[in-house]
Amino acid sequence: MQNFAHAAFPPDAVAAMTSALHAALATLPEPVHSAHVNILAESILRTAKSGERDTGVLKRIALMELQLTGRA
Repeated sequence: MQNFAHAAFPPDAVAAMTSALHAALATLPEPVHSAHVNILAESILRTAKSGERDTGVLKRIALMELQLTGRA
């Protein structure tokens, strides 16, 4: 996972990121691999760090990035 050691998010952003990750994971077929979780989480962190807070947008971007990696 990329270095997000200095990233800080307010509680509402953390809630949006958590919801987006859970929603994205729910769309994946079983078994969900840890690599998929890492890609989704990194994408959500990166997108939220840029200021996005909409759960749906965070989810869609993460799933698109997962597709682009060819690991979906």
